[in-house]
Amino acid sequence: MALSDMAIRKAKPREKVYKLTDSLGLYLQINPGGSKLWRLKYRVDGKEKKLSIGAYPEFSLSEARRRRDEAREQLATGKDPSGEKQKDKLRSRAEGENTFNAIAAEYCDKRKRDGEKAWAPATAKRCEYLLSLLASTIGKMPITEIEPADILASVRRIEGKGNLESAKRTLQLTSLVLRYAVATARLKSDPTRDLRGALTAPTVTHYGAITDATRVGELLRAIDGYEGLGTAKLAMQLAPHVFVRPGELRHAEWPEIDLEAALWTIPASKTKMRKPHLVPLSRQAVELLRQAQAFSGAFRYVFPSMRTTARPMSENTINAGLRRLGYASNEMTAHGFRAMASTLLNESGKWSPDAIERALAHGDSDKVRAAYHRGAHWQERVEMAQWWSDYLDALRKGADIIAFPGKTA
Repeated sequence: MALSDMAIRKAKPREKVYKLTDSLGLYLQINPGGSKLWRLKYRVDGKEKKLSIGAYPEFSLSEARRRRDEAREQLATGKDPSGEKQKDKLRSRAEGENTFNAIAAEYCDKRKRDGEKAWAPATAKRCEYLLSLLASTIGKMPITEIEPADILASVRRIEGKGNLESAKRTLQLTSLVLRYAVATARLKSDPTRDLRGALTAPTVTHYGAITDATRVGELLRAIDGYEGLGTAKLAMQLAPHVFVRPGELRHAEWPEIDLEAALWTIPASKTKMRKPHLVPLSRQAVELLRQAQAFSGAFRYVFPSMRTTARPMSENTINAGLRRLGYASNEMTAHGFRAMASTLLNESGKWSPDAIERALAHGDSDKVRAAYHRGAHWQERVEMAQWWSDYLDALRKGADIIAFPGKTA
């Protein structure tokens, strides 16, 4: 006889467990403590099994019957309801753990340990910061529930503050995280694929750089007169001679520099291309480093922070120094020393473009060609480094500018 709500409500606990039978294998188990639990008895391959449906009154009689019918439908298709329930639990747990925040953190951790393709510390810090901007919107959402509209709304909050480049980069990073989720079998497809062109494109700006020889001389003289504290002035004086990336300069460590051999070896972990970069040092560069050694030789970093020698100087130090000297950001930047060297070295006509590219540590997609050129142009790079420093000295002294081929004095 089928159960009724009245019979269930009147059922009282006894000294031992007993059950009230409904129909088609469904019954209500009454425990001595008073709890009432719905169970379904069924058979799979001739073996009796039981499925726990839930507790009464959280699961009413009608709901228990609906769950029973769903289980019987699964049986009809050859599925074991208990096994399917366990799969659903595991799936729900995985979805709860696989939030965007969790997978983004996992992806960032992977990229920081990704061999030759590993992110540099500065890149990792920037990417983690941009992804953190999504923490309050899609961060806690299970990765499988994130829709294109959720992502677009999140990055448009960044765009709405005028940070167009950050919005664009955050969307790119979001896509990388979601594609990683696809690759690790936690997502079927990347929902950002249809968002291309949805954001306002930022205006492309170039690093401010002085490339006119006469103005370069003026800049060098201005740097010599800089009255900043610590090793900031020495960093500014060294920058044009070595023209490495600003991050590589400020993260320079004494163990990387061999003053006797006039060689600075920047490890792969600090370079943009994730490959070691050798920098030949001119006599002038060595002298500047010896001066820095008197200030920071006992510490780890060549150019330590003013606040603590355990960290390198701030990424804004050189740019701030240039601003104090009166150079606006569209005139000259720390990165601009690279454009200065590239332009004037190429205009000189004295050095092969490949040697200049190697000196700038630009990448080469052909690994065989890259390996050949590193070796083939080393001696030329050594000579070029000394010529460049001598040329900078001439410009600093205000000597007559020697016209390069195709140029007028």
